[in-house]
Amino acid sequence: MSKPALHLAIIMDGNGRWAEERGWARSRGHRAGADAVQRVVRAAQDLGIGTVTLYAFSADNWSRPEGEVRVLMTLFRRFLRTRVGTCRRDGVRLSVIGRRDRLPDVLVTSIEQAEEATREGGRVHLRLAVDYSSRDAMLLAARWAAGRQLSRDAFGELLARAHHGEATTPDVDLLIRTGREKRLSDFLLWECAYAELYFTDRLWPDFTGEDLEAAMAEFRKRDRRFGRLPNRSSDETTFAVTPAAASIEDFGRGAERQSGVAIVNRFDSTVSAR
Repeated sequence: MSKPALHLAIIMDGNGRWAEERGWARSRGHRAGADAVQRVVRAAQDLGIGTVTLYAFSADNWSRPEGEVRVLMTLFRRFLRTRVGTCRRDGVRLSVIGRRDRLPDVLVTSIEQAEEATREGGRVHLRLAVDYSSRDAMLLAARWAAGRQLSRDAFGELLARAHHGEATTPDVDLLIRTGREKRLSDFLLWECAYAELYFTDRLWPDFTGEDLEAAMAEFRKRDRRFGRLPNRSSDETTFAVTPAAASIEDFGRGAERQSGVAIVNRFDSTVSAR
């Protein structure tokens, strides 16, 4: 049985510094960054990756100089217009998450047209996060959920609606940040609960398919336990599948939620009986 396709998220950092280190305008770095997107998406198709979410413009980026923001908005629109044909040919579905009420009307129109034109793409789902804030999305979802007892999945559906996403999008498996920094910067905080993190000094315009392969090779070495014990043939492992441990697995599942006290009591009873 084939493994589920992975969800890769990337904080594309370093465009401006890449240009400045060469004595160029920062806008040239953003244009070079757009070329890196195409390289990475093509490489992802051969690496078991089904969803790629790229952090293109955060809600906090509005505080940047007005001229740079204008350049970025123009580049986003140009990217959507010029890459639609390539996406359709390569089976890439393109969508944009984040707020749209603050974006230029012409950009919103381009987003809608690109999403419609590529909606049949089935090889890779490319999501661009534009005017995106994970904390803002969670606050909005929490406001909608006020007074309701929701499961994680139900809250996740509200969260997806808050940023024009889809509840069917899987959680992030691997998050890569380029550009020498080591922080999440308000990106997919809920979805990255169990993501593996990979930081590289490579600036985004220099990031290649080979760099992605190296990150994936490191990812596949990681032992992803999701709160469980590592696999080993020991008495401790045997205990991990006793009824007491199973009750811990059930903890926090909506209507079946059990109190921590009850779990501890059952834990003590099991240990005493052994």
